[in-house]
Amino acid sequence: MVVEAYKHGQRNFGENYVNELVEKSTNPQILSSCPEIQWHFIGHLQKNNVNKLLGVPNLFMVETIDSVKLADKVNSSWQRLRAANTQRLKIMVQINTSGEDSKHGLPPEETVDTVQYIISRCPALHFVGLMTIGRYGYDLSEGPNPDFQELCDSLQLPLEEVELSMGMSTDFEHAIEVGSTNVRVGSTIFGEREYPNTPSPEKKSKVVTEEAARKMEHLTVTEQ
Repeated sequence: MVVEAYKHGQRNFGENYVNELVEKSTNPQILSSCPEIQWHFIGHLQKNNVNKLLGVPNLFMVETIDSVKLADKVNSSWQRLRAANTQRLKIMVQINTSGEDSKHGLPPEETVDTVQYIISRCPALHFVGLMTIGRYGYDLSEGPNPDFQELCDSLQLPLEEVELSMGMSTDFEHAIEVGSTNVRVGSTIFGEREYPNTPSPEKKSKVVTEEAARKMEHLTVTEQ
């Protein structure tokens, strides 16, 4: 499915699990057929998996930096593993706006200090935006979404240069309405993820049409 979507113009693909991303990114067919693929890691990242993740071919962005310690680890590992490559690694800071213990991410009140730390103390990382569920009840008539408006104001960052990864297959349209620039719509394109030992409906062939690929051209896709 990755190769088929790539053939129809999709370039950005996301993955939740390090091991699965390593497997897909090193697949000979994907390597030969998708030379310009851009992998986004969008799952929870543990420090013991950082080196494995950073070895992924065509790794484009890590969207789930949720602590200063993790930022330090990714920064030092990227410097060591990619010593010959001066290109900085694009990262997003993950914010837990729901306050639920089951969700990963920084408390909103720690966002500005964490981003400031990354910008000033992590030279191998390039901060590009936030990954969050956002405030869906916000009225756009009142101005830009406050989830990243405050961040931009505090750090004097141009609002148009800060990306917001928010929204999935069930709510991406609403997420775009409230300012999301990146949405994760793997279930819509690839189908629901199938888990072992779980009864599932009869598998059906999934075809990515040219029209679907055109509509999703600028979206980050997650295979779930």
